[in-house]
Amino acid sequence: MTSSAPASITEYLQALRVALNGADPALIQDALYDAEQHLRAEVAAKSTSPESEVLAEIVKSYGAPDEVAAAYLETESRVQAAMATPAPSRHFAKADIRGSTGPGIGRRFFGVYADVRTYTMLFYCLLALVTGVFYFSFVVVGLSLSIGLAILIIGVPFFLGFVGAARLLALVEGRLVEAMTGERMPRRPSTRPRDLSLLQRIGLMLKEIRTWTTLAYQALMLPLGIAYFVIAVVGLSIGCGLFLGAIVEGLHALGVALPGNVGIHLADDSAWLQGWIRHPLGLMLLAIGGVLATTITLHVVRGIGRLHGAFAKRMLVAL
Repeated sequence: MTSSAPASITEYLQALRVALNGADPALIQDALYDAEQHLRAEVAAKSTSPESEVLAEIVKSYGAPDEVAAAYLETESRVQAAMATPAPSRHFAKADIRGSTGPGIGRRFFGVYADVRTYTMLFYCLLALVTGVFYFSFVVVGLSLSIGLAILIIGVPFFLGFVGAARLLALVEGRLVEAMTGERMPRRPSTRPRDLSLLQRIGLMLKEIRTWTTLAYQALMLPLGIAYFVIAVVGLSIGCGLFLGAIVEGLHALGVALPGNVGIHLADDSAWLQGWIRHPLGLMLLAIGGVLATTITLHVVRGIGRLHGAFAKRMLVAL
């Protein structure tokens, strides 16, 4: 415990921020919000006593800033360890000539199918088109109405409500990004000074870079969502189409009649290519091409998820 207790909530939060220096920005935001809510609730419950005395009592039960910071860091390390992707099993290990074990190139390449994050990131790439359309429409309509209503008395309250809703959506998006990509995102809103007038709050909101990066992120989600959706759908369609085409043409080569004339149909002047496709070597190349295209697409999707997680933290978290 520190030798002297902070004299005010602001000093306590500043000391807590210093104690958490170097930690994940999302963790710092959560810790500051939780501490402020707890401290203000305790001070409000004992409004007849000086704030410094109440804080001195709170420090004994809640903890000094450095103690609270240490507790948050320890809890965060345990949570991250529990949520980490499990290590590859022994079946995915390959012994080299010296007797050491390590995943081979083939195991690393096809190990993408055993990674849970691959499928959550794939789902996010498909969902990003829907969320991108919604976020873009929200930002465009909100900014347009804010500018149009600026000359009226309701213009300022509308703009403040719009920015507040944008930050709430950013918090929801952060939880979605963390669940899908594994990137640590805030679970609490950011803290702001309470002893400011309305005009000061508006000025602080306009000066804060995160206000504009949040709106920029939501606007950029439309082109990003389209790109993610196209990459995922086109890549998987090509890969699965080639692999299923090899299966269907293989059945045709064996004389199995499929309903609906399903198969690979080429122009009349490409009969030689049709025959080559049904050759065992052609079928093998089609199947291999389908597997490679699907696997490469999943690697690209997983890489997109990691890059987007870092991008979302950069835009939505006050670093």
